[in-house]
Amino acid sequence: MADIFYTKPMNEEDRRRFEDALHIAIEKTKSRIDFYRDLSKPVAPDDAIGRVSRMDAINNGSINKAALEKAEKKLEKLELALQNIDDPDFGTCAKCNQNIPLQRLLAVPESRFCMSCAV
Repeated sequence: MADIFYTKPMNEEDRRRFEDALHIAIEKTKSRIDFYRDLSKPVAPDDAIGRVSRMDAINNGSINKAALEKAEKKLEKLELALQNIDDPDFGTCAKCNQNIPLQRLLAVPESRFCMSCAV
């Protein structure tokens, strides 16, 4: 059984495995951004929906815009991680300088902190 607190530095195989996971996460996040952009479009005033439905649509639009902003920020972090993947310090916690376990990086690819420092 793998230890989730395994903290050796990433070897080349781990780094490439993580890079593949980053590419997948970036593509999923881009798809999510497109989805939220479609949902965030304004409701045209000439749409024949009732007043209550229009208010619901406006409210849902605000929620979708917040989700869109969150997804865009995540995409920025993922792309930054991909840019820095070959940096010798990549995979090191930005706070305590310990190695971030590969399992954490695979679960939260944009993470810059180990589990202890993330809380």
